[in-house]
Amino acid sequence: QLQLVESGGGLVQPGGSLRLSCAASGVTLEYYAIGWFRQAPGNEREGVSCISSSGRIANYADSVKGRFTASRDNAKNTVYLQMNSLTPEDTAVYYCQAYYTNYCSGPANYWGQGTQVTVSS
Repeated sequence: QLQLVESGGGLVQPGGSLRLSCAASGVTLEYYAIGWFRQAPGNEREGVSCISSSGRIANYADSVKGRFTASRDNAKNTVYLQMNSLTPEDTAVYYCQAYYTNYCSGPANYWGQGTQVTVSS
């Protein structure tokens, strides 16, 4: 059974960095595009990034462009989201989702339980 597990969240001061991981078991992630999403209390879910199954294409929401970088290590069956220059507005639960396609389109096939990111001094 496929399972996605996010990790790497935590409490960080404004201006700090975190690297989130999305690890898979039960399936080879290299065939899946991976989307990162976040949801803060009282807010709609927001798409943060999508990285293609090949890893050659990655897109970002305007709110994180230039600060966040998605990458993948298919040998480790893991996708990463490097988050730099964090602000309190980045505080949210972050989720990864897997799409059995080249890019993040249509309904996700699998998703994780999320990891909390809190940016606060």
